[in-house]
Amino acid sequence: MDIMNIIHVFWAMLCEMAPYLLLGFAIAGVLHAFVPAGVYKAHLAPNTFGSVMKAALFGVPLPLCSCGVVPTAMGLRREGASRGATVSFLIATPQTGVDSIAATYSMMGLPFALLRPIAALVTALGGGALANRHARRTGAGAQATQEPGGNPDTRPAGLAARTAAALRYGFMTMMEDIGRWLILGLVVAALITALVPADALAGLSRYPLLSMLAVLALSVPMYVCATGSIPIAVALMLKGLSPGAALVLLMAGPATNAASLLVVHKALGRSVQVFYVGAIVVGAIVFGLLADYVLPREWFVLPAAETLSCHAPGAGMHSGWLSTASGIVLSLLLVRALWARFRGHSHDDCDKCETSNSDNTMKVYEIKGMMCNHCRANVEKSIAAVSGVENVDVDLAAGEARVEGNAAPEAVIAAVEAAGYDCKEKA
Repeated sequence: MDIMNIIHVFWAMLCEMAPYLLLGFAIAGVLHAFVPAGVYKAHLAPNTFGSVMKAALFGVPLPLCSCGVVPTAMGLRREGASRGATVSFLIATPQTGVDSIAATYSMMGLPFALLRPIAALVTALGGGALANRHARRTGAGAQATQEPGGNPDTRPAGLAARTAAALRYGFMTMMEDIGRWLILGLVVAALITALVPADALAGLSRYPLLSMLAVLALSVPMYVCATGSIPIAVALMLKGLSPGAALVLLMAGPATNAASLLVVHKALGRSVQVFYVGAIVVGAIVFGLLADYVLPREWFVLPAAETLSCHAPGAGMHSGWLSTASGIVLSLLLVRALWARFRGHSHDDCDKCETSNSDNTMKVYEIKGMMCNHCRANVEKSIAAVSGVENVDVDLAAGEARVEGNAAPEAVIAAVEAAGYDCKEKA
């Protein structure tokens, strides 16, 4: 095993992605801190194609993973979003985001960066339209009952406070969520690039549909985030995988995993789960075939190919000062994120610890199903909206929520279960 080649490829990929990825994180933070949640919820209630379209357009730029998008979608559903809009949001959001679009452009070029969000949008429209049609046909209720008052707007007031919140979300919370998966994707890609013989997958290029089905079989149950899938797709293309099969990985890998499929089935029902998976699978195959058989092959020449050559150390964009500096900054953020997750104490927890009141009645609840900081935030928001709750601290690593106040345990459990998680009071 050539360790130096592996390290070189890892660092080259990291630096190639870093400037665009940092920009994407910054934009994601701005969306989180400055766009009110009500803006999304207010447009998604009608049982029409328009609400499905809006949900898809809202979802495409949001940097939520396949596990984090489920509780977010459940929140939209509780606020009155139609079934079709909920499905559309579930499909569009995890496939892409501002951070992954930027990183796709840096490593795979403009055609991939444009085709990826277009594919996410089209598949979301198809799945959402089918869900709305099924709801009208069965009379299952296209619109959920909106809870009185909904969830409060928990964003801080003032430009300075929201700017700080945007930076925390973009460069801390998001980094904690995707950091380990980004590193895993880079490691896998580096191993493939450095160790797998050139053109090892070239034989599959004669059978594009077969290679797409093989990629689908691996992608649907496993978890890989929209950003972490990019270096893996690049590495496989360098070994002979067709652009269409790589696009299937970019679509299906981030959009599904075994855990999110179970949550969708539990929260929205079997029919919605079928529309969810079916739209992703069919859409991935259709756009994969489009890339391989219809669009010009020269569109999909990887700009990162020279950079990732094991025989050209120092070549490519990563040799520039901006890329190197961005790579160092990204590395430091990744180390901080991994350390935070290792400690099991997120950056938000310290503030809560300082403000907790020991005089309040404390109850601890066991919560199952949380997989990222988006899940934690949704659980916190759901519990905080319960009458009588004075303070709530959700520990993602421990799977616990510590709730202060005089709220009825039944109300807290109901709020958490409505968000799509299992909950019970600990003795």
